[in-house]
Amino acid sequence: MYGGYFDKEFAEWTELFFDEVDDGLFKIVHSSLIDTELKPAPKYVRDFAKKYTENSEIALITRKVVNLAKTYISEGVIGKKHWVDCIHIAAASIAGVNVLVSWNFRHVVNRNRILGYNRVNEKNGYSVLDIRTPGEVLNYG
Repeated sequence: MYGGYFDKEFAEWTELFFDEVDDGLFKIVHSSLIDTELKPAPKYVRDFAKKYTENSEIALITRKVVNLAKTYISEGVIGKKHWVDCIHIAAASIAGVNVLVSWNFRHVVNRNRILGYNRVNEKNGYSVLDIRTPGEVLNYG
C-alpha cells in the first residue's frame, strides 16, 4: 500500500488518501505481517511507511485469522499462492475493520473475490468487509 504513494499510476489517489489519513479521517490498522512485507521495499518506501506504522493499530495473526484465511482458499475464493492476501483480509474481518483499502486490484479489490470473501465471512459468523480502492474512499469520512 505504501509503495502506491510513489507509483505514478496510483500517486494521485494515494497522496489524497494519505492526506485524509493525516487529517484524521481514517485510522490505519495493519496486520502483524507489515514489518515482514516492508523488509524488501526500497528504503524510501519503508521511511514513508514508518510514519504510519508506528502509530497504527495492529491486527494480530491468530488461529482464528489463519483458519478464516484457509477457508477463503478451501471455498475457492482465491488460490493458495495468495495466502498473504487471505491473511490480511481475515485479520481485517476478525478485527472488525470498517473498510479495507487496498491497491491490489487482482486479488483483493475484485468484485467476484469480494463477494467470495464476504460469503465466507458471513458463513463463519463474521461481518461483511467493505473492500475499496483508495480512490473510492476519498471524502468517505
